[in-house]
Amino acid sequence: MPKKYGVKEKDQVVTHIINLVMTGKLRTGDRIDRNEIVRDLGLSRVPIQEAVVQLEHDGILSTRYHRGAFVSRFDEATVAEHHELYGILNGIASARCATNPTPRILAQLDDTLRIMRSAKDTRSFQEACWLYRDAINDEYAGPRLQAAIRAGKSFAPIEFWVGYPRAKTDFLASYEDETAAIHGRDPQDAQNACVQRANQMAQIMISELTRRGVFGDLRSP
Repeated sequence: MPKKYGVKEKDQVVTHIINLVMTGKLRTGDRIDRNEIVRDLGLSRVPIQEAVVQLEHDGILSTRYHRGAFVSRFDEATVAEHHELYGILNGIASARCATNPTPRILAQLDDTLRIMRSAKDTRSFQEACWLYRDAINDEYAGPRLQAAIRAGKSFAPIEFWVGYPRAKTDFLASYEDETAAIHGRDPQDAQNACVQRANQMAQIMISELTRRGVFGDLRSP
């Protein structure tokens, strides 16, 4: 596989490993084959080790002394817990925004929401969603909170949500609610919008991974 210029090699490895997990090619307890990744991605072992360190920190892999890195538990409960935390963390920043919204951030969120409403395809809608989240998190999340939110982003590859055709139908209303709460200076409603959206995302992901056969051991007779 050719290198992707402009993308950090470590991030390429992170995306590769997560895609293997999300497609069921790697399952709970499976060992990460670093030689295979070297061959598939054409990278050195340095970014692979960097990716393993990040994914262990994010709770996706675990390392065993002298044995290597293994996929941590990955099941319906893991996905639900991840999204529960992700919703709470984003909700903290959104609640701070609602407590003290500046004219600049309000204008930025309104502009991004208009892009969401007019999006003609899933990718455009999702890119606007990420801009919306980044606008709030960059302004109202400190370095520790931002680091925790970034860890949550790595869990679901971009391709998963870009490929989900009902994204606008399912999620636009929650962004409308969050924006209204921020304009209304209602931190609780702003936080609730984040938590409810994350819970909905979890159910969608669990349903899709079940449909794909990722949940449930297809290797059993």
